[in-house]
Amino acid sequence: MPKKTLQGVVVSDKADKTVTVKVERRFMHPLYGKVVTRTKKYAAHDESNEFKIGDRVEILSVRPISKTKAWKVSRLIERARGEA
Repeated sequence: MPKKTLQGVVVSDKADKTVTVKVERRFMHPLYGKVVTRTKKYAAHDESNEFKIGDRVEILSVRPISKTKAWKVSRLIERARGEA
């Protein structure tokens, strides 16, 4: 079974080796036809603590690492603005 990947923005990097990633999905409402945005936050493993708040990253599903962590940051898509 292929691993699932999602893209999102890091909203917290306070925990050790963990970042919180906010993922947005947009879909058409089945009855009203309006575009609806839903967000969900995932705890993702960051072994080297290299990702900071505002970074756009891709996360990959993995076997459960802890009670709440079953995702791993696979790559950096875009650095947060203002970072050198």
